[in-house]
Amino acid sequence: MSESSFDNPSRLSFRHRERLRVRWAEVDLQQIVFNGHYLMYFDTAVAGYWRAMALPYHDAMALLGGDLYVRKATLEYEGSARFDEQLEIGMRCGPIGNSSMRLQAAVFRGERRLVLGELVYVFADPATQTSRPVPALLRQTLQAFEAGESMFEVRSGGWEALGRDASALRQAVFVAEQGIPAELELDAADAQALHAVAYNRLGQALGTGRLLQHAPGVGRIGRMAVLGSVRGAGLGRPLLDRLVQLARERGDHEVMLHAQSSAIGFYDRAGFKAQGPTFEEAGIVHQEMTLSLR
Repeated sequence: MSESSFDNPSRLSFRHRERLRVRWAEVDLQQIVFNGHYLMYFDTAVAGYWRAMALPYHDAMALLGGDLYVRKATLEYEGSARFDEQLEIGMRCGPIGNSSMRLQAAVFRGERRLVLGELVYVFADPATQTSRPVPALLRQTLQAFEAGESMFEVRSGGWEALGRDASALRQAVFVAEQGIPAELELDAADAQALHAVAYNRLGQALGTGRLLQHAPGVGRIGRMAVLGSVRGAGLGRPLLDRLVQLARERGDHEVMLHAQSSAIGFYDRAGFKAQGPTFEEAGIVHQEMTLSLR
């Protein structure tokens, strides 16, 4: 990325763009967005930027042994946003120094740029807030994201290889988040199942699913779970695709699953079709869905 393109960006020059709609509380007496709220928009986009890199921020920083602190924030106003307008907040990483990194942000309404900003972060010890070198893994992840590379990989295998990570993910999503009893979440079928786990570039497990043999020639996908902090980063579909691929390789002619009601649209977009009425399972409404592999 050249210095000139970093300083004068277009909408499409940002790989990550966070969408939002202007709320009534963000408009001032001039009936335009109060100038200070654009920093809040940038902060929202920064959170989305980490999510797009498949990095659960707090856990990632703990693993890297530090945290990021804002050193400087600047804004240049080129236009005004108004109540109920739909905006896109672009966020991208530019030069990375020894202990600092520079993020450029911009607010767009359609193709028109309204606000241009820059955020300078310093990587530091969270206890003393003294600067530390930006870890190589973080530097490489940022550069890979800006280069358009994938931020995660999906591994598949048996419970012995992936069970520890799959179990931790399922405990976090199903037990801690959804309140499903722990004794219902883990079962003896895990030992016979094929499992898939998605890992980010730091080696953190982020999502999982499993494939059972439901009947001769029919696979059953289940225990699909993605950490809440990285939902929206595109992890679910590659996990599902890997499990479907494993079923095909095994010779199955169909796969079925019980989709939570909130996930029916996700599976529908992947080609699964609803079968029969909805039903309750573990206190949650589900829908049986199937996919033909022929």
